[in-house]
Amino acid sequence: MRCEADQILITTGAQHAQDIIARVLLSPGDPVWVEDPGYPATLRILETVGARLVPVPVDEEGLNVAEGVRMASDARAAFVTPSHQYPLGMALSMDRRLELLAWAREAGAWVVEDDYASEFRYAGPPLTALQGLDGGQRVIYVGTLNKALFPGLRLGYLVAPRALVGPLSQARRMMDRQAPTLTQAIVLDFMAEGEFAAHIRRRRVAYGAQRDALARALEARLGHVLEIASPDQGLHLIAYLKGGRCDLEAEARADAHHVTAQAISRLYRGREPRSGLLLGFSGYPVRAMAPGVARLARALA
Repeated sequence: MRCEADQILITTGAQHAQDIIARVLLSPGDPVWVEDPGYPATLRILETVGARLVPVPVDEEGLNVAEGVRMASDARAAFVTPSHQYPLGMALSMDRRLELLAWAREAGAWVVEDDYASEFRYAGPPLTALQGLDGGQRVIYVGTLNKALFPGLRLGYLVAPRALVGPLSQARRMMDRQAPTLTQAIVLDFMAEGEFAAHIRRRRVAYGAQRDALARALEARLGHVLEIASPDQGLHLIAYLKGGRCDLEAEARADAHHVTAQAISRLYRGREPRSGLLLGFSGYPVRAMAPGVARLARALA
């Protein structure tokens, strides 16, 4: 990251930050790149301000920038999840990162970098933020502590380019004046005492083990009906359904067996959806994975 303290706005989370950004930057009818498939809450925010959504497909390298330029080179902004694409889980490649930033500079567009789970990477070096690569000129960085600590904390932040500090700060004050300072003071102490860094290290080890346990159990019990995509980062994995099976039906069957498995087909907007289930692993200990997969197997039988 490249920023000074006065470029950081405290929010109640990533969605709050995106809402502020959308209200300040976008007018009705403005074209905006969104990932396809993508995060539904972000799409709802953009639809609320009247933006024209341009669903840009993602592949194994993340957002297809060339396709985005072909579809809408004059887009006002691009909302992306480069560290862990939601929902498919891949990281945006370095070539694509540089390509996206080059387009933003040339088009005078803004890139909104939702880095919602960047702390949790289980293999390889940390990924370079788009904001750091860009030097803070065309990228608005969005982060949250609600996943790193706990959802009820309601504490996130955005890092604004210098040109947008004033407008975004004014919009933030108009919404609810400021974030609770007591919560910030508590988290500040937690960080200053070194506990936050230690917590992240512990959680990274635990979540990595939980991911591996879930992937192993799925492969052993359901490998004949599921193709497992185990990511190097994030808090969930994708299990693609084989044989053309409907993920909406699988989601309903799983729910009847008290297993949370989100169908990803409804997250697509402009391309042929792929059938698969989003399965979270961060909320369950290793010992819970095999019994959970056994229930899922009964649901899909």
